[in-house]
Amino acid sequence: MSRALEGLIATLLAEDDHSPWAASVPARLTALLGRMPVAARAGVHGAASAVDAYAALRTGRRLGELLPAEREDLLAAISRRPGLLAQFDVLKMPVLLAAGTARMLHQVPTVDSAATAPEDPPLDCVPSGEWPDRSTADAVVVGSGAGGAMAARTLAQAGLRVIVLEEGQQHTTAEFARRVPLDRFGELYRDGGATFAVGNPPVLIPVGRAVGGTTVVNSGTCFRTPDHVLARWRDVYGLGIADTAAFGACLDDVERTLRVTTPPVDLLGRNGRTALRGAERLGWQAAPLRRNATGCKGSCQCVVGCPTGAKQSVQLSVLPDACRAGARIVTEARALRILTEPDRPGGPRACGVVVRRTDGSECEILAPLVVVAAGALQSPPLLWRSGLARHPRLGRNLAIHPATSVAGRFPEPVESWRGVLQSVGVEELHSDGILIEATGGPPGMSSFILPGLGRELRAELADAGSLATLGAMIADRPSGRVGGRGLIRYALHPRDGDRLLRAVRAMGRLLFAAGAEEVLTGVTAAPRARSADELDETVRTLSARQLHLSAFHPTGTVAIGTDAQVCPADEDGWLRGISGVLIADGSALPSCPEVNPQLSIMATALAVSRKALLKTGAP
Repeated sequence: MSRALEGLIATLLAEDDHSPWAASVPARLTALLGRMPVAARAGVHGAASAVDAYAALRTGRRLGELLPAEREDLLAAISRRPGLLAQFDVLKMPVLLAAGTARMLHQVPTVDSAATAPEDPPLDCVPSGEWPDRSTADAVVVGSGAGGAMAARTLAQAGLRVIVLEEGQQHTTAEFARRVPLDRFGELYRDGGATFAVGNPPVLIPVGRAVGGTTVVNSGTCFRTPDHVLARWRDVYGLGIADTAAFGACLDDVERTLRVTTPPVDLLGRNGRTALRGAERLGWQAAPLRRNATGCKGSCQCVVGCPTGAKQSVQLSVLPDACRAGARIVTEARALRILTEPDRPGGPRACGVVVRRTDGSECEILAPLVVVAAGALQSPPLLWRSGLARHPRLGRNLAIHPATSVAGRFPEPVESWRGVLQSVGVEELHSDGILIEATGGPPGMSSFILPGLGRELRAELADAGSLATLGAMIADRPSGRVGGRGLIRYALHPRDGDRLLRAVRAMGRLLFAAGAEEVLTGVTAAPRARSADELDETVRTLSARQLHLSAFHPTGTVAIGTDAQVCPADEDGWLRGISGVLIADGSALPSCPEVNPQLSIMATALAVSRKALLKTGAP
């Protein structure tokens, strides 16, 4: 680790060499940065060097050479310089991930024993390095997440020889149980969790990369697709599969597979019960969220792989069925491009996929059906690399459910990292496109909202157990796009910016109603409010561009529908301009689903896969 970054950690955390947990922060941060892409690592090191240079210019010494009191003076000066303060704001995120984890683990170890973890259902997984250079199948499914798993199961159970490609590795429940959350974080997310959309403001979009895709690292929340969304897909986009009864039957199938249920109130944890209390006092509609985690033990680690095997992500529920029916999964296999036969009578047709192994070598899997299920951010680049980017709307129409968070400080302990991670849904404003959910996180992963630098930030870390945390996501207009090289751009629509600010007010009001003494907004310029009126006044002075935004539900970039001018794929999921390419992931959804989308994606994949079987004449 560079001296500048070591000095930055000591300065940010007011390190005085008296805290045993602090000694492990540099190593944890180094490991986290090692999982991030080169550009992100360079950005962190560059920002640290800029702050270090400012310290040298101001004091004649580098950060690591300053005494604690001198660091505080430096931070006070930085706080008066918006440009440098913004640099610190970005740097706080990875440092707090490492520091929060180190501190909590020092106080109370949170790693579950691997000895008690259940054995996962068997999967037929083969690393790409052990796969032959050329093989054949009836269907190749690119991606093993929500859509790919459902398509693979459907096709394999119909008798097709199915090969599933997954760029990530296979991970087990026992592995999750024996490793701390932050160590899993860097491996389970693409780019070490640093995927983001360029915009004003930029938006962090963490996506999973493992057998099971993002279902391994989502919250486990299961909403059925709202009827009005289905009506839009049917009436505006011409989707016959969105018939309420037919799609409802697909949703029923998915819910049975995932064993969706509502957790008991006593399992929610204080974070969820606090949200219920605040909603009840306001007279707002709220309830525990339905989840695919029967037998949940409240470990609050859904976003880094469930360490108890309770959450039925698809590598525990859908893919085992697919493998029992004969499907095989090739891991560490990056789909480079779809092979095509351009000169066939009747037009070009897909005939397989070229795969890159981890050592850089390639193999070919030949098949007349290619199911694209790499996710809304990766499916368009695959089609571009394959020379199939003929439609002008390919990669556009990106909706992401932009989200922001607030926290409330309570006089009693809350410990939001104990209980169900995403526990309660507040539906009061959902008809206006705002869905509030009580969401905690593993130690260190819910610390981003903490204000301050130096001693102030250190005090906030020490008192993190008194915070209850809420998040709100917006049913957004699809105003983003994915470029051919994977660059994501997202322009927050003014209407959606207003909704986000309204969501901050609503979350703060709920927390104050529940008994919070103050609310932390996550906005550097106005980090605290001590009453609902003060929060309202504060929010009136803010722009949505000052919020820290994240998003977890990218959809729509290869939208399906009847209008050939608008939708790159037809209403049954077939990519236009070529035969044999089926779209079966979140990119197929033509508009924002307005709820956590896992069930919607899986039901869509089930519907288009069944229709594909009818078209191909499979048994």
